[in-house]
Amino acid sequence: MDDHEIIGRIGKLADEEQHLEERHVGEGLSPDEEKRLRSIEVTLDQMWDLLRQRRALRNACRSPESAAIRPEATVEGYRQ
Repeated sequence: MDDHEIIGRIGKLADEEQHLEERHVGEGLSPDEEKRLRSIEVTLDQMWDLLRQRRALRNACRSPESAAIRPEATVEGYRQ
């Protein structure tokens, strides 16, 4: 997956996340929707992490192709 594909996936996921949140303003999400929202949030974190890895590798004159999607436990454990 190249940078443009990653950015495209981030955009689609962000749109879906926004749609889910806006559709239920003042109501709350169903359990399935909450599960989907959580999945979107994790995948977004993974995609942003992958993009940052690729950029860091490129800046270090290394191949961005060696970047890999990290597990949920890793990306969700980062400090903000």
